[in-house]
Amino acid sequence: MVQAGKAALAACVAWAVAGWWLQAPAAFVAPWVAVVLVESTVYRSLAHGLQQLAAIAVGTGVATVAAFVLDNTMIAMVVVLPAVLLLAQWPRLGSQGIYAATGALFVLTGGQVSLAMSGARIAEAVFGAAVGIAVNALVRPPVYLRDTRAALQDAAREAQEILNAVAEGLADGEWDSHAAGDWHERALRLGRLVDQARLAIGWSRESMRGNHRGRGTGAVSPPGQAYDDALTVLDHVAVHTAGVTRTVLETMSRDGAANPLGPQITGPYADFLHHTARAIGLYSRTRFAGTGPEQSADEALRGAVAELRRTLDELRRTLPGAVADNPDALATHGALLAQAGRLADQLVQD
Repeated sequence: MVQAGKAALAACVAWAVAGWWLQAPAAFVAPWVAVVLVESTVYRSLAHGLQQLAAIAVGTGVATVAAFVLDNTMIAMVVVLPAVLLLAQWPRLGSQGIYAATGALFVLTGGQVSLAMSGARIAEAVFGAAVGIAVNALVRPPVYLRDTRAALQDAAREAQEILNAVAEGLADGEWDSHAAGDWHERALRLGRLVDQARLAIGWSRESMRGNHRGRGTGAVSPPGQAYDDALTVLDHVAVHTAGVTRTVLETMSRDGAANPLGPQITGPYADFLHHTARAIGLYSRTRFAGTGPEQSADEALRGAVAELRRTLDELRRTLPGAVADNPDALATHGALLAQAGRLADQLVQD
């Protein structure tokens, strides 16, 4: 709503100056450019503004020259539009390349072509761009810090829920290939949640560039090294969770019986998964808190990780004997234990 209001304000200001006060010959261009440059971030407004002005200037210039040389609007369109539409694909113009064709059409369909009118269109585009960028930068410039924290929390929460679901299924012995398949599908989607969090961090950082609100956003911290560290941990979490669910699914597919692993494996492994899920939940509380980590939660996290390491040690003692006659299973469980050890190391940073 704020961005929509700002775009309307930019258009009104541009028209009030160019159309109402100065009565410029191409005044409509100013509000048109102003409204489209109230972008989602200040940096994007500036970058797209420069690209758009370059595209409009080139399209206007090419169309003006063609109109003078060919002296026929229809022929000029046939010649100019393919050229400027090809130019629109130039990577340096980015998504704004299409405005080269728009600028050319304004010249060719706007009546009598003259250097003065073409110059006026470019001047009004420059003025409109200045208004749009200024309004976006000065009037409540947008920031997206809460979106970033929410994306990280969503990924951590989903990992916690998946691991708890797998642990409960293993502990109760009430799971089959269908349940294992559902767990694995959720684990694969967890990787996409982590990717969304990565995009959100990049979006947040872009929203801080050229933003005078800066760090004065109060309760939400700007994305810094802590968010990068959290993203690294969540990458480990996603890999580990997918590995656990894949092992369970492959075991069920191979044996086809309910609880084929046996209680001597599923019991300790379920205990380990519960501790992992609890540690991830505490990690989310301590790392993504708006006002900094609570000391009690941080201490609880360290305690949870210590308990997680204890269960890992127990798994290292019990699993080799349980799968001694199956080298493939031993290798698979060894890889999962190694991933779990690295995850435990990541959850508490000294």
